[in-house]
Amino acid sequence: MSLDWIYYAISWILLAWHGAWDAIGVPDAAVIGTNWAWILAIVFLVVTVRVILFPVFVKQIKSQRAMQALQPQVKALQEKHKGDRETLQKEMMELYRKEKANPLMGCLPMFLQIPVFLGLFHVLRRLNPDKSEAGKTLYGWTLGQFESASAAKLFTAPIAGKFGSTAEELARLGANGTTVKIIAGILVLVMMGTTYLTSRQMILKTGWAEDPQQRMIQKLMLYGIPLSLLISGAIFPIGVIIYWVTNNLFTLAQQQWVLRKFPPPPTATSKPGISTRNPVQPAKTGGLLGRTKAAPQAPAKPAAPKVAGPKPGAKPANPKKSRPAKRQG
Repeated sequence: MSLDWIYYAISWILLAWHGAWDAIGVPDAAVIGTNWAWILAIVFLVVTVRVILFPVFVKQIKSQRAMQALQPQVKALQEKHKGDRETLQKEMMELYRKEKANPLMGCLPMFLQIPVFLGLFHVLRRLNPDKSEAGKTLYGWTLGQFESASAAKLFTAPIAGKFGSTAEELARLGANGTTVKIIAGILVLVMMGTTYLTSRQMILKTGWAEDPQQRMIQKLMLYGIPLSLLISGAIFPIGVIIYWVTNNLFTLAQQQWVLRKFPPPPTATSKPGISTRNPVQPAKTGGLLGRTKAAPQAPAKPAAPKVAGPKPGAKPANPKKSRPAKRQG
């Protein structure tokens, strides 16, 4: 299946934003070693995509809330059909259909963004000044736009360069290898950090899943994906890493807004017969890193004074008056 329609769409949005910034006076030439019109075009490519996908993102949050609300019923089904996976799957699908909850909705926004990422990766990887005229004008580009983008830099590092660029690729782009590695390396670390924070933000608000498989997925999202970027980030053009970092920052802000607009359902208090292992943690309000001030402790009630017991042989302090014995009639 040809992906040319994606390359045309990404190129059109990128060139439209570049033209818009150029029209309002953002210089196309480098300022502080950076061609800001092209950098802003990549940033607003993210904004455009996220605005288009915002309704899907809201549906994702609502679906996650519905899935959380169904957890007690899911646990009951797991206990009822323990050892019978086929029946369990049928019952769970029927429950999801009845309650209009879609487990796959949580991954939909991410899957919809993959073609955009691949399209930008392909478009920026083609920014080679040595290409033929026919190659430069693919996907709706003009010669002037292609040459301008090929020369575009972020702090003197070409947006088409990458940490793993060969000496030949750097020579074609007219770039300094050390500069490209420093800029790309810093951006890769920022990309890893912001990717980690986006997952951590959601887990801090919704808590760790009790299901072992879901918990494993959460750990993969929190630790596995950021660590994988340390290796894969070496093949990403700098322009693609700018897109990824901007997308993560947009996600952090959007998740914060949505989590306030659609807060997680309150957790049920423990009841007899209901396991409280791995309870969902309450929402933290100290920011992304979860730093919160300790809540003031209630003043402890003064302990009752201890009363010393009587010493051996001592008379009691308050002896009871003995009643006179009744005479026998």
